[in-house]
Amino acid sequence: MSQVLPLSHRFWRGVSGAFQHGARSAFPRQNSRTFQKLERKKRCLTKGMASANNGDQESTKAFDVRPPKSAFCRKCGANMIVMIPEGDDKERDTCSKCNYVDYFNPKMVVGCIVEHEEKILMCRRGIEPCKGLWTLPAGYLEMNESTRDGALRETLEEANAAVKIISPYAYLDVPVISQTHIMFRAVLNPPYEFSPGPETLETRFFAPNEIPFETVAFSTVTITLKKYLEDLRSGSFRIHHAEVVKVPGTHPNDMRNHKLAHHFEFHTSTKSQQ
Repeated sequence: MSQVLPLSHRFWRGVSGAFQHGARSAFPRQNSRTFQKLERKKRCLTKGMASANNGDQESTKAFDVRPPKSAFCRKCGANMIVMIPEGDDKERDTCSKCNYVDYFNPKMVVGCIVEHEEKILMCRRGIEPCKGLWTLPAGYLEMNESTRDGALRETLEEANAAVKIISPYAYLDVPVISQTHIMFRAVLNPPYEFSPGPETLETRFFAPNEIPFETVAFSTVTITLKKYLEDLRSGSFRIHHAEVVKVPGTHPNDMRNHKLAHHFEFHTSTKSQQ
């Protein structure tokens, strides 16, 4: 029976085979430092694999490396490897044959703070993460979609609520998970209907003093709602831009391990219209 190696070991074994079959020419000579780095990793991993075959599991930990996020090149179909392309300073998923670089960029989440009769619409999540907890209607932006259109679509999908956006409200960067969350203020459109969507267990309007902060799903939602309540009490709504600094590995709704950095506030004259 053949031995099944961990993914990172299988990846570097593939790199080793590529070198043996002349794939060295795929790496530009000008980027010799990157080539030497790969050679060193290959030699170290070979030693680590030999130790693993002898039952020494601890010795392989020092040689574990990040496998490529994409297995095959979307242009030519060859194996992808992790390397620093010429002229770059970060490791990228790069084709071992044609040098195509597959970039992975941050994701954007968009949603709405829906106002109606001095209450806020919230959804109780029906899927993980944070299943059963409350959030604002929001989700990932689709390709070829504006942030405004995405926020309207997500509100309709999660709460079956047709709304009118009246102002941008919060722009929160979360670098630790490579995401940006953008929330808009909106009002419920006639006939003022709402109900749970396929990924929602329950929808409900909460008065400001009823918002269940102890069971809110995400720290960015908690931050957005608290800023909203501050603005509501002050009688003047602002647009907020900030970075959410979180401890890596922190649970999405853990409010003890985050802080706001580079917080900017911009006053706006836009008011809610029922």
